[in-house]
This record gives sequence, C-alpha cells and structure tokens, in this order.
Amino acid sequence: MRSLILVAALLTSGAAIATESSTFQMSNADDLVRICSVAPSDPFYANATGFCHGILFGSYRFYDSWVSAEKRFVCPPTPAQTRAEVMNGFVAWARSHPQYMKDAAVDTLFRYLAEAYPCKK
Repeated sequence: MRSLILVAALLTSGAAIATESSTFQMSNADDLVRICSVAPSDPFYANATGFCHGILFGSYRFYDSWVSAEKRFVCPPTPAQTRAEVMNGFVAWARSHPQYMKDAAVDTLFRYLAEAYPCKK
C-alpha cells in the first residue's frame, strides 16, 4: 500500500490540469476524469487519451509488479478488456461517485478497479 501512495504522490504532483496537451497535470481524480473524457473532436484528444491510458496502464502495471499475488485485490478479467473499455468504465464510475473526485487520482482509480475487477478469494 505504501508503494501505491508513492505512485499517487508522483502522478498527482501537478497543480491543475493544463490547457495545453504537452503539460497535462493532475491534482486529483477530477482532473484525471476530465483528461480521460476529452471529446474526440477536441484537438488534444489523441494526446489526452494517450496520457490517460498511460496513467491507467502504468498505475496498474506498478501495482501488478509490487503487490504479491496473495495480497492483490484487483484481478483483471479473462479475456482482458481494452484500454479504452477500462478508461470509459473508469470515467462512468467516477462520475457516479463524485465523493471521490477530490481524492488522489490513483486512489480513485484503484477504488474503481477493486469494485469492477475484484479478485475471487
């Protein structure tokens, strides 16, 4: 869990979401949701989607490499969903759980993952 907190601190050290794609920053889950839900017509759509996928995939891969199998609480389904499906699921879940929008982005992401993809014990 300490490792997840470290990742959250590193990923959310920015002050706010930027308006230019080269400087996306996050201070909380609301910022990540806004980045992950940029409309396809937005000129920064490709950059925002790539940034979002990177945060989601990188956070999960860090968790997967640091948390031993017996301590995992997130277990992806088989067959695995696409990154876009996970991103869209996260955005929909986050919007229906506004109480977490001021929390750290990675903490909120893992709340979603734990609910959507719990490990069968």
